[in-house]
Amino acid sequence: MYQNRLRDLREDKDLKQKDLAEHLKIHQTTYSDYELGALNIPVSALHSLADYYDVSVDYLLGRTNVKKPYPKK
Repeated sequence: MYQNRLRDLREDKDLKQKDLAEHLKIHQTTYSDYELGALNIPVSALHSLADYYDVSVDYLLGRTNVKKPYPKK
């Protein structure tokens, strides 16, 4: 399910895969494989994407439909 979430979040912000790949410091083809589900996303990349989109990792993984993370302490 996270593949759809990644694509939807990226498209909602009118971003290209290349933009997110640059943010994560990976190749565009690697990011494309994340969206296709061909590669598992490393935990560090999940955290980075959650922070980038201001959503929870649980939202990215499809464990919840609540986008916003808990308030930071």
